[in-house]
Amino acid sequence: MKRTRMLLALSVILVLLIPSFGFIAETAKPISIGAILGVQHPAFDAVYNGFLDSLTDHGYVEGTDYTLDYQNANNDQSIMSTIGDRFVSNNVDFILSVGTQATVMLAGKTEDIPIMGSAITDYVSARLADANEKPGHNVSGTSDMQDIAAQIALILRLAPEVKTVGVLYNSGETNSVVQAGIAKAAIEALGLTYAEVTITNSSEVQQGMERIAAISDAIYLPTDNTVAVAMPIVYGVSVDAKIPVVCGEEGMTKVGGLATIGVNYYDIGYQTGDMAVRFWEEGLVIGDMPIELQSKAAYAINGTIAEEIGIEIPEDLLEYVFYMDEAAE
Repeated sequence: MKRTRMLLALSVILVLLIPSFGFIAETAKPISIGAILGVQHPAFDAVYNGFLDSLTDHGYVEGTDYTLDYQNANNDQSIMSTIGDRFVSNNVDFILSVGTQATVMLAGKTEDIPIMGSAITDYVSARLADANEKPGHNVSGTSDMQDIAAQIALILRLAPEVKTVGVLYNSGETNSVVQAGIAKAAIEALGLTYAEVTITNSSEVQQGMERIAAISDAIYLPTDNTVAVAMPIVYGVSVDAKIPVVCGEEGMTKVGGLATIGVNYYDIGYQTGDMAVRFWEEGLVIGDMPIELQSKAAYAINGTIAEEIGIEIPEDLLEYVFYMDEAAE
């Protein structure tokens, strides 16, 4: 009889506890997230928005399930460092870091706070990870590594007469150096001549574009932050020179490039949010989470620029054409 009463009492307790699990989860301390964008740019904004939408779709509510300290470094190293110190001082639970430079800075300031990176081309070359399969430290995330060979091949689809392809990039951006090396190999593999001009800051983009346009038949731009924020300058020079510019990502084509086949940064941000949710809910070790590559890629062709520089779009690519007035809406 005593045993029966005890079992009955335990059953009642369990029944009472089961509904309370949801309440416990709801009243638990929210996850404090520090979010840093290395530079103000549509691609990085898209990553950030995709990340937040992923959290929302997973049922996370700001203020209840997480708090957010959003910061933008505006491509300024001193501001980046100050933001990093702020996150470490506040002992945030988790960091979303968009861009290589910001993530490298953060990794140098903390080995304990988990950092989820995005819009980073090569974690290993940036010394953020030992290997993509198992990063090994406190950083994981998504890579925006493009199919650069396919992007170079697209140049010939749009301008078959091209003989020399020039590449413009910031020599101080690790991602850009890596991409330029891959582009060089792809260009030469197609029997074309490779040319390059390097810059160190956005004030050099005008001169750099003029120099590369003077020695090239077409230009390839990797996902370079310095060039990306100066795409209106790229647009002006390329249209004046009537030279096609193929870019590393879609956002760059909307404000000055001719075409790309590449990553959608909103989708990459959403994928990063999915990773963050798995990290929280499954109790994973961030250094054991493999770096994830883009899961989607698509063509984007700027019809406005094609008309302005006299490029005829192949019929099988017409479905990917957009016009700049549409992109601005």
